Amino acid sequence: MATAPGVRDTPPPDKAPDLPADYKPWPALLAMVVGFFMILVDNTIVSVATPAIMQDLRTDYNAVIWVTSAYLLAYAVPLLVTGRLGDRFGPKNVYLAGLVVFTLASLWCGLTDSIEMLILARVVQGFGAAMITPQTMAVITRTFPPAKRGGAMALWGATAGVATLVGPILGGVLVDSLGWEWIFIVNVPIGVIGFVLAWRLVPVLPTHTHSFDWLGVALSGIGVFLVVFGIQEGEKYDWGQIEGLISVPLLIVVGVVVFAAFVFWQSRIKAEPLVPLGLFRDRNFSLGNGGIALVSLGITSMSLPFFFYAQGVRGWSPTESALLMAPMAVVLMILSPFVGKLVDRTHPRNITVVGFGTAAVAMFWLSQLIEPTTPVWQLCLPMALFGVSNACLWAPLSATATRNLPMASAGSGAGVYNTTRQVGAVLGSAAIAALIQGRLTANGIEGSSQDLQAAGDTMPSFIQGPFSQAMSQTLYLPVGAFLIGLVLVLFLAKPSHAGHGRAPEAKADSVATP
Repeated sequence: MATAPGVRDTPPPDKAPDLPADYKPWPALLAMVVGFFMILVDNTIVSVATPAIMQDLRTDYNAVIWVTSAYLLAYAVPLLVTGRLGDRFGPKNVYLAGLVVFTLASLWCGLTDSIEMLILARVVQGFGAAMITPQTMAVITRTFPPAKRGGAMALWGATAGVATLVGPILGGVLVDSLGWEWIFIVNVPIGVIGFVLAWRLVPVLPTHTHSFDWLGVALSGIGVFLVVFGIQEGEKYDWGQIEGLISVPLLIVVGVVVFAAFVFWQSRIKAEPLVPLGLFRDRNFSLGNGGIALVSLGITSMSLPFFFYAQGVRGWSPTESALLMAPMAVVLMILSPFVGKLVDRTHPRNITVVGFGTAAVAMFWLSQLIEPTTPVWQLCLPMALFGVSNACLWAPLSATATRNLPMASAGSGAGVYNTTRQVGAVLGSAAIAALIQGRLTANGIEGSSQDLQAAGDTMPSFIQGPFSQAMSQTLYLPVGAFLIGLVLVLFLAKPSHAGHGRAPEAKADSVATP
């Protein structure tokens, strides 16, 4: 059975358990990073292709947003189970199965010719991604000793950050050169390569017997779906009645109540809970989860309005508009190795405060520049600052949140962490969709596909001003998210073994209560 939170499951401080003395964990991690990078690119690659998809499939703005939201929702909900599946059947087996599902669904996405089938294929793709993600963190937790885990988590966090920023750039190039379908088809050869590498390099780890809380899965899934559907569709129904007695506010309230019932059930279930609430006794695990959810919400909610502005108002192609994010990716890749070295040596608050603070400044700065005639070089400056933010958030938050997880709870802990990250992205996608619709209406523009011009077409000049203003106003959402994150990380506690070559044997992997 899994070790209960708070119970020590202590390995020798300089040697990971269950592995040969000469085992080298880095090749396995690098192999899994291929798949992890691919699925995270799909979190953001669709943003830059949205206008092209909307035109080619002859759909409207609200429907095309579901291409992103459906993927994020299907990604988020199963994570609590797929992390536990990795504990039960082995991270390698679940990772490989997820890679097959994700790769085949990607091909389906690229071959579809209707918005309905594309959304359905994205749901299957999201489920495959949910099988992959927790296994990467679980392998790190189970193969790297605690005192050396910071560097591995730095690579994991940097991969997440780079993928989030590279996605739009890669998507722009593919849309312009081959068509939007290829943002999905390109996953097929990458998936095959990732499968071969993982098959050869990822170790077979001992499994732990687990029970599965299917009632908890249902409650969490229904709760999140109702809240997301209510938020995203609220503007469409003027935040009123949908049909009969069903209204948008009612859906959101019921969703919150169902999710509260899920939390209550987790506290009462006698078998293994889906979410071990005892993990949250560790202050850094709790704050790290909250922090990463806000990071995902902020990044997801900034990309859509920015690309609609770049392609609709400025008339830039998908590639040209995506290249405006290049300063972020470059700065992130330069800084990530240096931040990774600091993760095990300094208080996590020092790094994350810089990350959230610069993110809030960068998004506010960018919001003031969203105008029809802003010079390109001015837009690049806040983007570069946002690269600093990402370098100081992904790796420090993941390393801090997971450092004290018990070995036998590695899968469930990784599942919880990745679930909160994805729920943040889902809520960000839904909230920005509602906010865009609301601000377009407030600025005298109907948010139709005719107003949101096809990629490379410039909208009429009399629309450009109010449309730019609407997109500028929506960026206050990520600003607010990053400011809340800044307050949260002020309360992070310094891990007892951070910056030391050896972890104290008595506390190497216990879940501490600061």
